[in-house]
Amino acid sequence: MLDFFRSDISLIIILIINFVLFITVIISNARISKMNKNNKEFMQKIGTGKDIAEDLNGYMDRIIALEEALSETHSYCKQLENNMKNCMQKVGLVRYNAYNDAGNDLSFAVALLDEKNNGVVFNGIYSREMSNIYAKPIEEGKCKYNLTKEENEALEKAMN
Repeated sequence: MLDFFRSDISLIIILIINFVLFITVIISNARISKMNKNNKEFMQKIGTGKDIAEDLNGYMDRIIALEEALSETHSYCKQLENNMKNCMQKVGLVRYNAYNDAGNDLSFAVALLDEKNNGVVFNGIYSREMSNIYAKPIEEGKCKYNLTKEENEALEKAMN
């Protein structure tokens, strides 16, 4: 075995191995240099290029502030949603002719209801001599007063 290591062939093999290793080191250094350059360019694009930890902390602070603003907006929307339940949301309108001599369907019945079908029915009766408007309260879709055919029709339109 010692004779083999002392021979010229072994020296040539060792020289070839050293050359391959040398080329590998050069290629590795070139790749590392390229990665460092890309990393430096990346750092400059996302921030100051000095300290990514500072940039990330700044971004995290901004995200936390946005989450707080989103939470406030969400609670405000919930409050509006709860307030909307008591607002008039449903409308039913019926135009009709109260008297044969008036014409043009100038009388009307209109129902204004909230989400729970609470509200009011207005009935505007028009004649050539005068106009009158009557209001009747509605609770859960029902009225304790007698409703006219037109008022019932307006109430049904509003509830449906």
